[in-house]
Formats: sequence, C-alpha cells, structure tokens
Amino acid sequence: MTVPNRAAVSTGNEIIHGRAAASLERSARESSRDGGSDRRRGSSTASARSLLMTILGEFALPGHAPIWTGPLVAALGSLDVEEKAARQALARAAAEGLLEGERIGRRTRWALSEAGVHLLQDGATRIYGFMRTQRRWNGNWLIVAVTVPETQRQLRHQLRTRLTWAGLGSPAPGLWVTPDETVVGEVSKIISDLAIGHNSMSWIGSSADIGDPLQVVRSAWQLQAVEAAYHGFIADFSGRAPIGAETVFATQVELVQAWRHFPFADPALPLELLDHEWPGPAAAATFHHCHDRWHRQAQAYWQQLNRDSR
Repeated sequence: MTVPNRAAVSTGNEIIHGRAAASLERSARESSRDGGSDRRRGSSTASARSLLMTILGEFALPGHAPIWTGPLVAALGSLDVEEKAARQALARAAAEGLLEGERIGRRTRWALSEAGVHLLQDGATRIYGFMRTQRRWNGNWLIVAVTVPETQRQLRHQLRTRLTWAGLGSPAPGLWVTPDETVVGEVSKIISDLAIGHNSMSWIGSSADIGDPLQVVRSAWQLQAVEAAYHGFIADFSGRAPIGAETVFATQVELVQAWRHFPFADPALPLELLDHEWPGPAAAATFHHCHDRWHRQAQAYWQQLNRDSR
C-alpha cells in the first residue's frame, strides 16, 4: 500500500485553508455593501486553483473515476474561469502532488493521488459535518504553550494553520486554547508531525474562576468577521433560484466554495461561551437545504460533461 504524501497533504491544507479568515472578512465587507446580490461574486474572487479543488471534492472524489482535461476545463468555464487559467490550475494541483496525469495520445486524463484523496476526504468530513449540532461545555480548556522562533517562519505558518484547522485560537503569543478537549489527539499529532514537542507543553483544566472566559474567546478568535460572513452567506444563497443545468452546477460549486471556509474560521464554540444567538446553525441549515436542492441536477451536469468528452 502506498503511503500518502504527507507533505503534499500539508501543503494542500495550507493553500486551501491558510487565507480563509481573510476571505471571510472580504466576503463580509462585500455582503454589507451589496446585500449579497451578485450571483457570481464567489466565483469572480476565488482563484481557479481553489475552484478546481472544490469541483474535485464535490464531483470527482465520490466517483473515484479518472477525468479528461476537457470536462474540468468546461466545469471551470461555467464559473467564468478562462481556459488558460484552468489548465494552469490543473498543472499546479499536479505539481503539488494532488493530481496525477496520464497522457493518452494527445489527451490527458487526471486522477486524484492518494494525497489528494486524503486531503479532500478530510475536507469533506469537516465541511458536511460542520455545525450539524452545537455541543455542551464541561468547563474545561485544552491549553497548549508552544514556542517557535521568529526566524522559522514556515514552521510557524504550518503550526498556525494546522492548530487553527483543529479549532484552536491564540489569545496571546505562543499560547493556544480550545474548549474542546477531545481534539487533544489531533493536537498531539500536529506537534509530533512538526517535531516541536521539545518546545511545547499542554494541560486540560478549568479556568478556576480567574479571568473571564468570554474575554478569552474575544482575544483568541476574530468572531465578528465570521459572524458577518455567516449573515452574508445566508442572505446570498437563501434567495438564489438557479435555472438551467449549467447554472445550477455553477451555483452548487459557489455554495460549497463559500461554505468550506467556515470550518477553518469558526471554532464552533459551545453555547456557554456565546453571549448571543450565533448564526452558524442557521447558515448550516441554509447550506444543507440548498445543497440538497441542487445536488441532483448539478451531478447530472457533471456526468454529462464527462460523457461528452468520451
């Protein structure tokens, strides 16, 4: 059995999730400015490579079948991505070890690599399970203190990206916290993978009535931008009624593209640490309702693209 390329998985996670918070802030500003009325805003601001990964995760991953270049270029074309940019996105994904190309005559057929499958399966689990329920809090925090020198910028970036994806926030330099102690195994693996255990320590416990947990939350996570983005997401997609197979397909991709940033930016805090009604569950309901409504027609369009290329 071939071992997945962990470096490719790590690189893919950083590319996909590393700018999620900034993307949400931009989305929130645009939503507040135009009320979320621009149907193609999501595709016009997203990179061709990012849209390609969304298409692969939503349509290619479930079938595990090789795909010719033509359907992928056409799928990206439905999102206003030019052919040159689409081909460059394919080349980048291959260079990152997420796709494997096979030349057959003058044509190229693509398949997800093991690293690509691993990356997209992990993303799908989080994307489709996110905000399904809100957990109760037992009062405990998982606290991680870790020191990485300023000179090791790439290592610091990897640590920040992976701990944030695990749901941790940083209220102070070198300190990471989460009210979800069940992620301790995932955090331990991150520290081990990055070989920084000698500079780390962790513990689980309550705040002992010292300090204000809500202030910890405000310091550790930028929740105002996330909340605004949730409201923009609801306003944008709840009013959409795409007509025609290609338009439904493009809208489905835009839906998943917009939603997949939230599991990275929102720590899914328990009710006890939220001082008002959080819009995450309402946004999740919007996502799943729209996704279910457009799923069959979007999948049919994708299958037609592949049939036409044979």
